[in-house]
Amino acid sequence: MIKSLLIANRGEIACRVIRTARRLGIRTVAVYSDADAKALHVRSADEAVHIGPSPARESYLVGEKIIAAALATGAEAIHPGYGFLSENAEFAQAVLDAGLVWVGPKPASITAMGLKDAAKARMIAAGVPVTPGYLGEDQSPERLQAEADAIGYPVLIKAVAGGGGKGMRRVESSADFAEALASCRREAASSFGDDRVLIEKYILSPRHIEVQVFGDAHGNVVHLFERDCSLQRRHQKVIEEAPAPGMDETTREAVCAAAVRAAKAVDYEGAGTIEFIADGSEGLRADRIWFMEMNTRLQVEHPVTEEITGVDLVEWQLRVASGEPLPKRQDELSINGWAMEARLYAEDATKGFLPSIGRVEDFHFNQYQARIDTGVEAGAEISPFYDPMIAKVIVHRETRAEAIAGLRETLDEGVVGPLITNSGFLWRLLGHAAFQAGVVDTGLIERNLESLTTRPEPTSEALGLAAMRLVGTPGDSPWTSQSGFRMNAAARREVHLADQFGRAFIVEMPEEPAVDYWPGEPVTSIDEGGERFLVQFARAEGGAGGAASDGAVIAPMPGKVISVDVAPGESVTKGQKLMVLEAMKMEHALTAPFDGVVAELNVVAGEQVQVEALLAQIKKVEG
Repeated sequence: MIKSLLIANRGEIACRVIRTARRLGIRTVAVYSDADAKALHVRSADEAVHIGPSPARESYLVGEKIIAAALATGAEAIHPGYGFLSENAEFAQAVLDAGLVWVGPKPASITAMGLKDAAKARMIAAGVPVTPGYLGEDQSPERLQAEADAIGYPVLIKAVAGGGGKGMRRVESSADFAEALASCRREAASSFGDDRVLIEKYILSPRHIEVQVFGDAHGNVVHLFERDCSLQRRHQKVIEEAPAPGMDETTREAVCAAAVRAAKAVDYEGAGTIEFIADGSEGLRADRIWFMEMNTRLQVEHPVTEEITGVDLVEWQLRVASGEPLPKRQDELSINGWAMEARLYAEDATKGFLPSIGRVEDFHFNQYQARIDTGVEAGAEISPFYDPMIAKVIVHRETRAEAIAGLRETLDEGVVGPLITNSGFLWRLLGHAAFQAGVVDTGLIERNLESLTTRPEPTSEALGLAAMRLVGTPGDSPWTSQSGFRMNAAARREVHLADQFGRAFIVEMPEEPAVDYWPGEPVTSIDEGGERFLVQFARAEGGAGGAASDGAVIAPMPGKVISVDVAPGESVTKGQKLMVLEAMKMEHALTAPFDGVVAELNVVAGEQVQVEALLAQIKKVEG
C-alpha cells in the first residue's frame, strides 16, 4: 500500500481524499494557492506546500510545481481528484516519469477516451452502442451540413475535444446549421485549441445515465451500477441519484455490461465513468441508450454510488494504484437502498445564478441525517478564483421518496450564511411533481426555470416567529415561548417588517401585555423552504430601515458602507438618503427618520460595520 500521498487538488475533493487516506494510515500532502492558504484541506493534511498565486493557471494547473512538491515532501503518489489536471494524459505521464505513482488510469487510456470522435470509433469496434451521428475526418462545412441533413434535425454539434458543456450547439433546422457550426468552432478553438467537431442526433427526451466502472492492473473490470444525472442546467449537473428511476434489471444488465466492455476496450485501470444518453420518451430501454463519453477520473457524484454499494471508491483507487487487485468481484456487489446528492453552491438563482463571493460566517448541517462532503467551514472564504461549490449534500434512504424527503429536510434545516446559496432552488427542484414521479430529462430545469428560481415570500407563520423575536416575548426565552404571538388575539397592533431583499411585510401581533418582555433582536433570521431570510423592522420613518425613533441610524445587519451622502452638520429632510449599506449582496439605502441635522456621523465609505453599529445621529431642529 502507498505510504504517502499528495493530493493535486483543493476544496471538497481534497478533503474527501484526505479522509480516506487518514483512515488507511497514509500520510497526506496538500498543495495550495495564495487564496487557499487558510483553507480546510490545507489544515487537514499532514503537510502542505504553497504552489503559486490564486489563479488556477498559475498554481493548480501547473504540473511541474505539483510534481516538485511531491518530490520535495517525499510523497510516493499523486491523486488528481477531479477537474484541473485529472484527465491530462501529459501530466499523468510526467508523474510516472518522475518515479511517482499516478492514482488514476494509464495515460494511454486517458488519451484514448479524451477525443470524442476517436472514443466513439473505439466503442463501435467494441460493440458498445453509440448515438447516431458523424465522426468523420472530413471537416468541411459542406460535408458536415450534408451529414446533419442526413441524420435529421434536431442535431447536436459537439467539439471533438470538448467538455464541461463547452463547444456544444443544438441545431433545429438545416437553415440554422452554418451559423451554429461557425459559433461552435470559435468556442472550441478558444477553449480547447481544437476546432474539430462531430455531429450527433439530438435526443428529444434525453436522460443522462452513467455507469461507475473500476479496473485493476490484473485485467479485472467491474461496474458499480448506474447513476442518473439528468437534472442539469447548461450541461452542468445539479442533482444526481443512484440507482436510476425507472431502470429495470434487464436494461441495467445491458447498459452495465456495455460499460464494462467500454472500459476493457481501453485497458482501463482505476475509477472511471461511462456516460450514456438515453431517449426516455418511452421509458428506459436498452436499445435507446447510447454511449456518449468516458470520464477517466473520479466523478463529483461518486458518493451516491458509495452509499448504495457500501464501497469507498477512493480506497479502491489507492489499492489499485498500489498494485492490488479489486477488493470485490462483480457478484459481490449489489444495490442497497437509494442515494441522492445535491450540489450546494454560493450563488443566487434569482439573479441568473450569480456567484455569491465572501466569508462564510455560519455553516451547520445535521450530519446524522446526511453526508456532507465539503471543503468549507465557518470562517472560510468563497473565492472568485474557483468554482463556488460549498458542499455536496448526500442522503441514503430505503426508497427514492424517502431520499427526496431527507434531502429536502437537510437543505431546509442547513445553515450557510450570510452568503446567498442555491439551497432554495434545490429544495423547490426536489419538490417538483415531475421529479418526484421520476419523470426526468435534461431539459426539466430549463422548462421550469422561472418557477424554480423565483424566491417565495416567507409564510405568515415564519413572519410571526420573526416578529416575536424582534419585539421580544414574555417569559424566559424568545426561542421557546409562543405567548408573544397569538393568532386571533383580541387587542392587536401592526408590526412592519422587511427582509434583506427589500420586501415589506405587515404582521399583526397582540398589544403588549402588562408583563416584562425579553429584549427583542435588531435583526433575526428565519429558514424556510431552503431559503434564509434576514428580517428586521421596516421603520416607516426611515424608508429602507436602519433609523430609530430617537434619530439614531443603526446598521440593520453586518455589511459594508459603500457610499455616504451627507456630512456632519448638514440639514436633511425626512426620507433623504444618508448612506448606502451593502449587505447580503444587496444594497440598502438608509434614510433620515425626520427633518433635522446630522449631529453625528461615525462612518466613511468603504468601512465594514457590524449589526447595531451606530452609523449616524439625526437631531431634530426645534421651532
